[in-house]
Amino acid sequence: MASSKEYLEFILGQLSELEEITYHAMMGEFIIYYRGKIVGGIYDDRLLVKPVKSAISYMPTAPHELPYDGAKEMLLVDEVDNKEFLTGLFRAMYEELPAPKPKKKK
Repeated sequence: MASSKEYLEFILGQLSELEEITYHAMMGEFIIYYRGKIVGGIYDDRLLVKPVKSAISYMPTAPHELPYDGAKEMLLVDEVDNKEFLTGLFRAMYEELPAPKPKKKK
């Protein structure tokens, strides 16, 4: 099941206080970037983030879920209605997220 553009727009609205939030559509789902780093994505209308230590301590009871078959587990963000919670989560995670891989030259 693909994610809806409406759910993407809702999440982007919740993150509107943060600068440099971007997304990339991929196979019916959306990868979410914060200041150039992948934070997580929207899969089947669920916001999932990378299970970095800061995210785990920010959401200690968050369930681990698979975004799709064969993928690594991610953390399900339940509190998508809480704008302050979401922006705080992304800010807390930023330093721990891996730098983007350099693009390959053709």
